[in-house]
Amino acid sequence: MQKKGCPYGTHRVISPKGVLPQPAEKIDNNMEIYDNEVLINVHTLNIDSASFTQIERQAEGNIEEIKKIMLGHVEKQGKHKNPVTGSGGMLIGTVEEIGDNYKGDLKVGDKIATLVSLSLTPLVIDEILAVRPDIDQVDIKGHAILFQSGIYAVLPEDMPETLALSVLDVAGAPAQAAKLVKPGDTVVVIGGGGKSGLLCLYEAKKRAGINGNVICIGGSPKSTKRAEDLGLADHYFAADATDAITIYNKIMELTDGELADIVINCVNIENTEMASILACKDDGLVYFFSMATSFTKAALGAEGVGKDVNMIIGNGYCKGHANVALQVLRESEPLRKLFQEMYA
Repeated sequence: MQKKGCPYGTHRVISPKGVLPQPAEKIDNNMEIYDNEVLINVHTLNIDSASFTQIERQAEGNIEEIKKIMLGHVEKQGKHKNPVTGSGGMLIGTVEEIGDNYKGDLKVGDKIATLVSLSLTPLVIDEILAVRPDIDQVDIKGHAILFQSGIYAVLPEDMPETLALSVLDVAGAPAQAAKLVKPGDTVVVIGGGGKSGLLCLYEAKKRAGINGNVICIGGSPKSTKRAEDLGLADHYFAADATDAITIYNKIMELTDGELADIVINCVNIENTEMASILACKDDGLVYFFSMATSFTKAALGAEGVGKDVNMIIGNGYCKGHANVALQVLRESEPLRKLFQEMYA
């Protein structure tokens, strides 16, 4: 008889007791399922961009060292949570077993992408088969557990698995952009040439309409040109996202001193909070999608420059976010082609 589990997975927490699986230091990754869990045969991990960047730097680009670091995280914690960034990623796999009391539509054999973080997902890696550092994806042999509360998407049949995974990994960003941007808004996307940035630009342009003003800030001339070639914004420039004053001056220039109604930060490095805050007008909104964001730096930084802006810390979940993100690729053939080339 299967053991009874908590819908939020607290029965898996080893230490410290009393916390949920995400903040926990160690969770139980025994793959014998509880009555409300799903066992997944894992094919691919899509590591959070901030996390993979940190691991790659720590490993100095050495693939075997990257494998060693990842295996170490899982061995120590029972999950893949980067102790530096605190973030995880997501996975794709096939449903292997379903608990007797699990409530949902899943069937054994369904191919799914989990839309909850690896930082809370019980995981066992038997073997790392391939590391693709250019797209933050790692093919493995292994298993994982999905809790009753864990959200997921059944993989669509009209696109390759790895393409769907690359989009679903950042699904919260374009869905939030779709929710937040209104007709006529001035929108700045920092990190606009990256994966989540490109999707946000598409949604921002679509929602802001002909009276809107969408500004793309790329991290390099190459990534900026990538967005420009797709025609996703009204203005484009490359800048160091940690250089707050340079970005502020440029946004002042492009908005005739008005600044932005909405700033979306998709950058995967630290210390980009102030560029986002300074680019935003008073009573405007800053959406920090990046997991490299420091709440402390954002809060105290805004206070320090006297900015009355609303700030949203990037919740990777937004109702219907998987459908919104996948629909972008269905609507935009050029964007789909680019994602196919870069991430699949």
